[in-house]
Amino acid sequence: MKKLLLVIAFLVSTPRLFAFCGFYVAKADTKIFNQASQVVIVRDEEKTVMTMANDFQGDLKEFAIVIPVPTVITRKQIHIGDKKVIDHLDAYSAPRLVEYFDENPCAPRRVLESLSMPAAPMAQDAAKMRNKSLGVTIEAQYTVGEYDILILSATQSGGLQTWLVENGYKMPRGADRILSSYIKQNMKFFLARVNLKEQQKLGFSYLRPLQVAYEHRKFMLPIRLGTLNANGPQELFVYTLTRKGRVETTNYRTVRLPSDVDIPIFVKTDFAPFYKAMFRNQVDKEDMSVVFLEYAWNMAWCDPCAADPLSPQELKQLGVFWLDQPNDVAMRMPGGPVNVFLTRLHVRYDEAHFPEDLMFQETGDQSNFQARYVLRHPWTGKDSCPAAREYRAQLRKRQEREVQNLARLTGWEVDDIRQKANFASFDEDEDPDQKWWERIWED
Repeated sequence: MKKLLLVIAFLVSTPRLFAFCGFYVAKADTKIFNQASQVVIVRDEEKTVMTMANDFQGDLKEFAIVIPVPTVITRKQIHIGDKKVIDHLDAYSAPRLVEYFDENPCAPRRVLESLSMPAAPMAQDAAKMRNKSLGVTIEAQYTVGEYDILILSATQSGGLQTWLVENGYKMPRGADRILSSYIKQNMKFFLARVNLKEQQKLGFSYLRPLQVAYEHRKFMLPIRLGTLNANGPQELFVYTLTRKGRVETTNYRTVRLPSDVDIPIFVKTDFAPFYKAMFRNQVDKEDMSVVFLEYAWNMAWCDPCAADPLSPQELKQLGVFWLDQPNDVAMRMPGGPVNVFLTRLHVRYDEAHFPEDLMFQETGDQSNFQARYVLRHPWTGKDSCPAAREYRAQLRKRQEREVQNLARLTGWEVDDIRQKANFASFDEDEDPDQKWWERIWED
């Protein structure tokens, strides 16, 4: 059981031919990863709204977070969010599995060309004097929902760390060095704890997301303090909602995950193990030093949608503040959301491989991308025609390519995959290797 959660988050190829549009059968949402943190960042110009979903497990009286922020946060800039909206955003943007069914080659329909994208109050005088001696100033304090919140500034990291320890924050080894770097940047510190009485009064049995709105030139996500008391690498999902286009990191490479890859159909029942193995394999190939792009799409449309798009009301709940502005209202599709571009980033990180905080920039790139993996069910009919014979002759080769694709993506053994792949079988009279003259006088 965790005694303390120290969260450091900044509030901070070619076109294919398909018989018909496929449909989604599974998705790799954040629930398949342990200790996965989720942060939603709404950003336009220098305005930011940050929503943080806490994945704390343990006694809530032990919960506390320390978050570097670029400016003092007032009470009206803090809000409590709805985890269901984040879950909806996760489902909408999650890597997904899509399946297609081959047509009867003897009775082909008109094929459709796919798109290039596959979808205790401290008011006492003694406390004030102690804080002053440590170089710590309580800039503000609030109770918001079930959280007691303090906004601190500090002049020296040793004094700040001493203050945190004296007030029940169990700081991990090495925190002094990182706190010092944030103090040199003149950043403030947002502290939150659970007020158990308020939580009981409100009737919630879980921690709701914290939201903070602020205005500053920095577009970043401090992650370094969170690595100090971490038990191994951490999973972080960052969803950004912007106007102009895709968001990427500037101090680490942003890499697209492999996508639009045909894999064996048995993965339909093993999608979570597949995706975890595939992601781990990609992380290993990149030496855990990149940020992966899982989804990028303008939310005004999708093709198709893995989940219903977020409604304008849900987007407002996440802090999208330009919904009612005339230019964006005019761009709204009938019944759909406004001009909001969603980027989903996934990073596995630790202190050794990610020594710097994540620095972001919004690009003008509005090209679509989604991590998507394709199942193609073979046609199993008995019709006989030249096209059917050619189909059967090519099917085995296609299924072997699917096996090789899966091995390349995951690092799984090829022979193990073949045993599970259940290659299509043919009756003797449908043997694709049968010579033409052997079929002339068949009974």
